[in-house]
Formats: sequence, C-alpha cells, structure tokens
Amino acid sequence: MELAMRPLLVAAGVIGGTFAVGWAADAAVRRVAARHPERPLWQRLRRCRVPLQVTSCAGLLRSSYRTAGVGHGHHVGIDRALALLLIASVGWLSLRIAAAVVDSGYARYASVSHDPARLRRVRTQIALIQRVVTAIVAAVTGAVMLMQFKAVQTLGTSVLASAGVIAAVAGIAAQSTLGNLFAGLQIAFGDMVRLGDTVVVEGEWGTVEEITLTYLVVRTWDERRITMPVSYFTSRPFQNWSRGGAQMTGTVFLHLDHTTPVALLREQLHRVLKNCDAWDGRSWSLVVTDTTPTTIQVRALATARNADDIWTVRCTVRENLIDWLRNEHPYALPRISHAPAPGQQIPAAAPVEGYGQHSTGRQTDSSGSPAATHSDR
Repeated sequence: MELAMRPLLVAAGVIGGTFAVGWAADAAVRRVAARHPERPLWQRLRRCRVPLQVTSCAGLLRSSYRTAGVGHGHHVGIDRALALLLIASVGWLSLRIAAAVVDSGYARYASVSHDPARLRRVRTQIALIQRVVTAIVAAVTGAVMLMQFKAVQTLGTSVLASAGVIAAVAGIAAQSTLGNLFAGLQIAFGDMVRLGDTVVVEGEWGTVEEITLTYLVVRTWDERRITMPVSYFTSRPFQNWSRGGAQMTGTVFLHLDHTTPVALLREQLHRVLKNCDAWDGRSWSLVVTDTTPTTIQVRALATARNADDIWTVRCTVRENLIDWLRNEHPYALPRISHAPAPGQQIPAAAPVEGYGQHSTGRQTDSSGSPAATHSDR
C-alpha cells in the first residue's frame, strides 16, 4: 500500500508545488504592478507564469521522482529526459523575461518621445536586438541539450580541435547569409531604413513592414509584399521618403493651352487645398515651369503630413483643377489643330464649339463643295 501511495503523494506534491510557485509569483507581480502602474515591466512579467511553472515542475520531478520509487532500471533515461525538459523550459523562461524587459523599455520610451522618426528607429533596433537575443538563447539552449549525450560530447571535443578549419569552411559556404546578417545589424544601428518608413525600391512604392536579420518586407500600396535581402539596402541606392521626417511635398503637372488664365487657376488651387483635409497648410504654389509651341506646363505644389496624405492631395488637386477648367475655361485645355493633306476631299462639317474643336483648314464655296485654302497650296 505504501509503495502504491508514494508515487501518488510525490505527483500531488509536484503538481501542488508547481501551482503554488506560479500563483505566488503571479500574485507578487500583480501587487508590484498595482503599486507602480507607470512601470509596464511588471505587467509584462506576468507572461512568464507558464514557463516558470514548467521549469518548476521539471525541477521538482527531477529531484523527487526517485523518492517515489518509480523508474527502476531507467534512471539514466528519465534523468536525461527531465534534464532536457528543464533546460528547454529555462531557455523559454529566459526569452520571456528578455522580451518583457525590452518591451517595457520601448513602451516607456514611446510614452515620452514625440519624434516619430526616432521612435521608428528605436523600434527597429529593438526588434533586431530581440531577434539576435532569441537566436543566441536558442543556440545556447540547443547546445546545452545536445551536451547531455555522451556521443555529442565526444563529437564536440573533436570539433573544437578543428574549429579553425570548420570556421573557415562555414564562412565561405555561408558568405551570403553572413553578409545579410551584418547588413541587418548595419540597418538597425545605421538608421538607413526603419519599420514604418515609406520607401521606393525597384520602382515599387511601399511601407517597410518587417525587418529581420536576413530579409526585409515591403508592403506596397496594393497590399502586395516584396521580400528583399537586407544587403540590398546597404549596396544599392533607394528612396526613403520618411527619413528626416514624414512631411512631404507633392507636385501636379498640367499641360494647358497658352490662353490659360494662370492667376485664376492659382486662386482655384488655393480654394481646393483649403477644402482638402489632407493638406497640412504649410506651403502651396502654382507656377508655369515650361512652354512648348502648343502648350504650357503648369506645376501645382502642395505639402502634407506623410506619404499617404500627399498622394490624396495630388489626386484631389489634379481632379478638381481639370474639372474647373473644363467647366469654367474649356479653351484652356490643350487642343490639337491639324489640316488635311493637299488634295484631300472631306465633307463639310458644322463647326463644333467647346473643348476639342478641330480646325479643318478648308472653306466651302456657294455650291457646298470644299474650296482650296492657303494651306492646300
């Protein structure tokens, strides 16, 4: 009877101890978080409850299963399995604690920072640091778990003896990967591109959505994702519309007739911008930037808070100005004048008023047949 009850008592003690450790730790963290609500660290540490309980359970089982009198003849295997579980849970707990510390630090910085560009920079650096820490903890945890096997320990001794040759071979084989790895660190601390930046790469306009140690994801305006190696951004030129601030200046070019009332068009642009919510009110202008024998080039300029707003402003200005010209001054829109080839016979047509009227260059005589004009001769 005693032999049958001992495993049950040990199992109940392990389960009770596991829940007691988790409850006590969670209660202590809750109490501290209630006293210091301005510090987000304590609230984020509550996410460590499950890995803490797993670690406690593995440790209690490893230290007490022999007392229960179970596993006779299999102590080596049970010890190794529980040791692997304990190592893995300690690595899990370490990652949760590191993530809580980093997240709380970023949250406190974000609450006092008023510079969006610097905030994106810090966010990018923290994201890459978290990935580096995760990779290091995972590598160390895996190595410690493998070292629990004697065969791996023997192999590790021989590997360390030839570490120089293996490192050289691995460096040559993983040259591209290592290049991307160092490029990722360069991006994080060189402030070339950050999460949330608006960039133009390979002719595609989009927003940086994710940055890892080896690749970068750009989300385009039509919700496509472009995955690019981070080494691209350290070896090739690209446009970063958010560097130095999110504010932008946009332009709209119109090709109009020489008779265009530029002063009235400038006043209409100002009215359009005042009714556009995306315009930030910093600056605007309208000037004639070029002329050709048939048209003039008019440039409308406006500012906005970010890349998305400047796109809205440009589309609004372009649509409203063309609509105003078509309704109020149709003669200002470009017209194509042409004359028929010499000797060509075309039927008489009544003149068409308004935008798009074409001049045939011919006149009709009293009989209605076309008469040659100076252009025919």
